[in-house]
Amino acid sequence: MDRTKRGRPDPQGPRPQTDPATTGDRAAGSPLARRPLNEVITARGLRRTYGHGKNAFEAVRGVDLEVAEGEVFALLGTNGAGKTSTLDLLEGLAAPSAGTVEVFGLDPRRDRDQVRAQMGIMLQSGGLPAELTVRETLEMWRGTCTAPTTADTVLGQVGLADRADVRVGSLSGGEQRRVDMACALLGQPRLLFLDEPTTGLDPESRRGTWRLLADLKASGVTMVLTTHYLDEAEALADRIAIMHRGEVARAGTLREIVDGHPARIVFDHPGLPLPQLRAARVDAQARVTVSTHDLQGHLSELLGWARDHGLRLNGLDARAASLESVFLGIAGESAETPAATPELIGASR
Repeated sequence: MDRTKRGRPDPQGPRPQTDPATTGDRAAGSPLARRPLNEVITARGLRRTYGHGKNAFEAVRGVDLEVAEGEVFALLGTNGAGKTSTLDLLEGLAAPSAGTVEVFGLDPRRDRDQVRAQMGIMLQSGGLPAELTVRETLEMWRGTCTAPTTADTVLGQVGLADRADVRVGSLSGGEQRRVDMACALLGQPRLLFLDEPTTGLDPESRRGTWRLLADLKASGVTMVLTTHYLDEAEALADRIAIMHRGEVARAGTLREIVDGHPARIVFDHPGLPLPQLRAARVDAQARVTVSTHDLQGHLSELLGWARDHGLRLNGLDARAASLESVFLGIAGESAETPAATPELIGASR
């Protein structure tokens, strides 16, 4: 992992800049109008290509995004979506093949010392030395920070105060993830990247991490979160972007993402011709699946039809649209894929 010094900057230090040329996008009624102007991260036309010629593969395909100061932004993705490559570009760990990235108004690679001093990164796998104790690991990491807090402070934050003298290699997988989190917090970052922060944690520790992240948000820390736990994104994120095939397929608040995606009613086929449900899509196999934007109306209609025919709708399951259903739709694992709405963060096609 990179050991460039980092920590909390002077309050009067670099602040994110607003491009006057983009202010027209923030006119009343624009999707961007609801967001504050103080972006911590701004990416425009972001692309990342691996290889050359016939073997070239474009993992990130023209992504624009903004992360505002103090918000939690969840970046989700289907397998091979380009999420990790996008994170590498935002963190300054790799250079974009095209497009630009600014963090605190600076280039995260060219102005690396200034940017990293304000940034904490929790990688998916920390790779910390197994022979050192937890305290020794944190003291070693403190030496890489510009204005670190104490090891005891972060040990208390992540719930490892009683494990300070245990070797890292003797910790459980979940405890090692909490050491990774402690290292990311040592520099008192203004911007925190969290790559699968609760993988391997038991339910109690996972909820404790959620509380810690909520406290960090309340203190003004900006966070970019990746997770495979969709309930985690629902619980923590102010805004969410779902990547697929190198592009942002859907983005916005949870409500904006879910709105417009159909609800679903499923039941065992009763063996009779089904009623005509206006403006719904019906897949009538052994199990009937109704995709609808009027869950209450169509469910009432089905229940009334079943009552009139003396039927029970066995195996009935009615669910409103959710982040999971949208995600699975984008991944191609459900009957209907929602239309992309890149305008919410300006993803280019």
